Amino acid sequence: MRVPLTVADFLSRSETAFAQSVAVVDEPLQPAPPVPVSTYPELGRRVRAWQAGLDALKVGVGERVAVVSHNCTRLLELLYAVPASGRICVPVNFRLRSDEVDYIVSHSGSSVLLLDPELDEPLKAVAAPHRFVLGGETEEKLMRFNIEPRPWAEPDEDATATINYTSGTTARPKGVQLTHRTIWINAVTFALHTRVWERDVYLHTLPMFHCNGWGMPFGLVGLGAEQIVLRKVDGAEILRRVAQHGVTLMCGAPAVWHAVLEAAAQWDGEIPGRGRVRLVCAGAPPPRRMIQRLGEELGWEFIQIYGLTETAPLLTVNRAAPADDDLPAAERARRLSRAGAPALGVQLRISPSGEVLARSNVVMAGYWDNPQASSDALVNGWFHTGDGGSVDDQGYLCITDRKKDVIITGGENVSSIEVEDCLFSHPAVAEVAVIGVPSERWGETIKALIVVAAGERVTEDELITYCKERLAGYKAPTSVEFREAIPRTATGKIQKFKLRQEYWEGREHQVN
Repeated sequence: MRVPLTVADFLSRSETAFAQSVAVVDEPLQPAPPVPVSTYPELGRRVRAWQAGLDALKVGVGERVAVVSHNCTRLLELLYAVPASGRICVPVNFRLRSDEVDYIVSHSGSSVLLLDPELDEPLKAVAAPHRFVLGGETEEKLMRFNIEPRPWAEPDEDATATINYTSGTTARPKGVQLTHRTIWINAVTFALHTRVWERDVYLHTLPMFHCNGWGMPFGLVGLGAEQIVLRKVDGAEILRRVAQHGVTLMCGAPAVWHAVLEAAAQWDGEIPGRGRVRLVCAGAPPPRRMIQRLGEELGWEFIQIYGLTETAPLLTVNRAAPADDDLPAAERARRLSRAGAPALGVQLRISPSGEVLARSNVVMAGYWDNPQASSDALVNGWFHTGDGGSVDDQGYLCITDRKKDVIITGGENVSSIEVEDCLFSHPAVAEVAVIGVPSERWGETIKALIVVAAGERVTEDELITYCKERLAGYKAPTSVEFREAIPRTATGKIQKFKLRQEYWEGREHQVN
């Protein structure tokens, strides 16, 4: 027997197995009225109301529904409502500028656009055939309660469930197609490796638009865990929510845990969650000292994973083994700084050029409407990650470099080419190279190396401001260095790995 694996499976189980359990506690401080605390049957009722509303709009199977929102219960509901009805959800980074969001909505061909109230005015130029603002009025206009939605006539696990746009080696983001099968397998293996169970309380410190919250919202629902929605990352607020709700599990980039450590230094009394919280970190390997501090100062368990949006994202997991318990803290931190061992069902290998290649059911189907990029990334049954790495004698992957021109800062992917294109448009810039350099807070941060055009004058602050006016704020350089020339090869190519060397000197890897 073969039954299609779809995202509907997770909610279907929880409505039966955890009918009395709290499903979601919404963010109380948001511009829209918070969704009341819901049990799993109530979550299912709201999901079906969204689906019935899309039916009324005549949004068909395979059509795209774009959602641009901060973390909120409504976004979580839509991650179920849209794909479980055979449609395709397009979660969009709320930090992007209007023209960037417009490109994604247009490129994906989204027929419905749903916006956080805070984004309605900034994104007023972004249009779709159906446009709604999340909140009270939208629920009156769109959601249809007590109406059974049209069932997905022929569920297909190989159908695209979500399209998640990610920055890459081009100035334009690429739409990663994740199928129901891909999301299902990622959710189950992620939950297995992090040992999710019905008594867990999960705090959404990770933006849900990021690869569907790394797929965690699906596994958590299937296993009946309680979810606490956090709209904005703040170290002290995270500590308060951990204390208030008894949080046991969180996911996020190194910048999140840096913020928590800073807040903990000012915390009055015992740090909440000691011996109870486990945190999952990805986006960039954090410094070993940070890993050690998380254990010593907070008493939280550190779990490192590695993956990409293209891999849904789980490729490797690094969690302290029982044999590590008696090791010195510094040595445990060193071991945990590795990307990890392959997750269940993942095969890894290193290409002759040193690139990490992956083969797994969690790898994307391809890039939406971009066959060339798809064929470049998926070659002979292997996904090319664009990261350089090695496998140690214990079989653990270590990421050592980035082969593609992507900088990961605070967990966000930034195309260095996109930043270079912006800087090149400034009349005072003759040459530019954008690279990632180490940052204790952000993992990596963006540095621009600039050659000023003859007869022109420009300052560092002017160029940074220029970028912030034209790009999403997190894509702007945090520093600019002026140079007489930027070295190139005989064929005129800039070798960025050489430019990075001076800033990464004394470190084992050219990623942080």
